[in-house]
Amino acid sequence: MGDVAMTVPVLRAFSIQNPEVKITVLTRPFFTPFFRDLKNVTVFSIDLKQKHKGVFGLYKLSKQLKALDIDAVADLHNVLRTKILKLFFFGKKFVQINKGRAEKKALIKGDFFKPLKTTHQRYADVFKKLGFKIELENPSFPEKKTLPKQVLDTRKIQDKKQWIGIAPFAQYQSKMYPLTQLKEVIDILSKTYSIFLFGGKSDKKQLDTLINSSENVLNVAGKYSLNEELDLISNLDIMISMDSGNAHLAAMLGVKVLTIWGVTHPYAGFGAFNQPESYNLIPDRTVYPKTPTSVYGNTYPEEYLLIAGSIKPELITSKVNTILKA
Repeated sequence: MGDVAMTVPVLRAFSIQNPEVKITVLTRPFFTPFFRDLKNVTVFSIDLKQKHKGVFGLYKLSKQLKALDIDAVADLHNVLRTKILKLFFFGKKFVQINKGRAEKKALIKGDFFKPLKTTHQRYADVFKKLGFKIELENPSFPEKKTLPKQVLDTRKIQDKKQWIGIAPFAQYQSKMYPLTQLKEVIDILSKTYSIFLFGGKSDKKQLDTLINSSENVLNVAGKYSLNEELDLISNLDIMISMDSGNAHLAAMLGVKVLTIWGVTHPYAGFGAFNQPESYNLIPDRTVYPKTPTSVYGNTYPEEYLLIAGSIKPELITSKVNTILKA
């Protein structure tokens, strides 16, 4: 989800700077709402479970796409499926993203410690190689959306408090902030701000344990459609997220994002779009010198599993206060 969300600000910039070009985005149906605000962009949904499954399915997909009279293909994924599609698009301009795998491997090994090219810039480079102009500086974002009725019906929007979203989950535990410490963060922030807790339907019970007696905390996990959830996120003053998809959803909507990192690191290029470096809270590398231990958080020494918890709750709340009062 995060990779798809990261394409959105890049496609928005491309659409604005190349208004004469029609873009067709090939993605899973679930992600369609991500692209709803983009001009000159339509979504072609891929059915990987049935219609477009396997090599023969990808061949059928290529025939459907060719019928759209496509002039060029920007492969922002560069995986086995897209490599196969490339074969079927012989004769068409077809540029694949350079993911910088060797550089990322060297970063993880500790050969150097410096920022690599961002994933957003790597996406933009694909379009440049196709011959288009695209720059990511001075980005624009969609306007805030009308709030879902369920939010409007709660008491939490009756006051003038600023709104904070908190998304505590990630694909791997090594990227998550311990929930016991996160509850401390929520207890402090809910005295001043309205808090919305984000997660999937399966996360609802865990998120319920973070709610205190304050009326300023609302668990929205599983309550809204993706469109409605994006509407709510667009109205936040800040999103507190792990290195996960929610950080990128908020960033693509122009929301400030405070990201908490564990064994991964923004230097690998997956930081939230258009956020200052100071908005990344990272474990102390003098204490945990092996960070980042992996690009995605799937490998790490056992003693590094919970290092996100080395970031004190007071540091998080202080940073939020500083950002919101700026």
